[in-house]
Amino acid sequence: MKYANLAITVSDLNRYIKDKIADDEYLNNILIKGEISNFKNHYTGHMYFTLKDEKSLIKCIMFKSYATKLTFMPKDGMKVMILGGVSVFERDGVYQIYVRAMEEDGLGDLYTKYQELKEKLEKQGLFDEEHKMKIPQMPKVIGVLTSQTGSVIRDIINVSTRRNPNVYIRLLPVPVQGEGAAEKIAYGIEYMNRNKLADVLILARGGGSLEDLWPFNEEIVAHSIYNSEIPIISAVGHETDFTIADFVADLRAPTPSAAAELAVPDIYEVKRKINTYQDRLRSSLIKKVELMKLRYEKCMASSVFREPLRKVNDNYLKIDTYIKQLEGLIKTKQEKVKTKYIKQVAKLDALSPLKTLYRGYSITEKNGKIIKSKDELETGDCVEIRFVDGRKQAEIK
Repeated sequence: MKYANLAITVSDLNRYIKDKIADDEYLNNILIKGEISNFKNHYTGHMYFTLKDEKSLIKCIMFKSYATKLTFMPKDGMKVMILGGVSVFERDGVYQIYVRAMEEDGLGDLYTKYQELKEKLEKQGLFDEEHKMKIPQMPKVIGVLTSQTGSVIRDIINVSTRRNPNVYIRLLPVPVQGEGAAEKIAYGIEYMNRNKLADVLILARGGGSLEDLWPFNEEIVAHSIYNSEIPIISAVGHETDFTIADFVADLRAPTPSAAAELAVPDIYEVKRKINTYQDRLRSSLIKKVELMKLRYEKCMASSVFREPLRKVNDNYLKIDTYIKQLEGLIKTKQEKVKTKYIKQVAKLDALSPLKTLYRGYSITEKNGKIIKSKDELETGDCVEIRFVDGRKQAEIK
């Protein structure tokens, strides 16, 4: 081209603009206030965020050397005043504020609204743990409510199918930011429940500022999640982002990919565990059979099984011995009783009045009563005299 030798590179232009801004004393030492949005505290210690007002916004960065001097932790929705300088990041061709100091200037209206709604719903019991449902272990259908374009649904599909190719992903496209998004998200949750279209639902979107995530902070969405009969996993924003939906949901995932991992079990890991359990069961059964076999062989080798009547015969011998002992005891007892009886009979016989009759004496009776004295008789009484060999009647003269 005719003027090709006059053209400059993009790098030259960005460097020129950067030098122009650097020469402006006002831009190098500016005090500005606004509301923090899309705050990121990087692992290096640097802080990245956007400063905005009602009509505009600007990117900001605060390096670690300045960030360590802060007496508070910045967060989305916080109003601050910052001191810094404007410069151009040559690589991307964007200008941003390099912050050297920061002071709190109150919380933004949106963040205040978020805190008020969070406290209100917490008092109503929407965050209670006892209301939360367990995520099914082996769901067949995963319902996803998110935008039909973008990396979120691709990440969920990739992770889910990698963990279990047989799982079915049912996407219900919903807007995830902007006016009317909250109502459509709530309707999507109700629609999936009414038609029983999934075993578990994933409510997902990528990261963003507090305004971008605001549909998930709406009360209508919170009540829809609370009333859902299908367990819901909330995967809204990045790991540091928290929304009302996260507190109401049955489970919170730090990212959409993590939600897919929580919802879909790794089928290969499940198979591996099943194989491990099968091996353990097989090993246990083999050991059990071997143990039972040893017990069987031990029983069969015992005398009870080799000579089953031996125990019976031994008991017969014991019974015979006991019978003999019992008979001996009875005989001895009888002899003792007999001897005692004979002695008692002999004593009784010695005292018997009949013995006296054998010696020539007699017994006189009157009316069956033995007469012991002459005074018991009168002349003319009839008596009976008993001799050793009989009785005779007599009359007293």
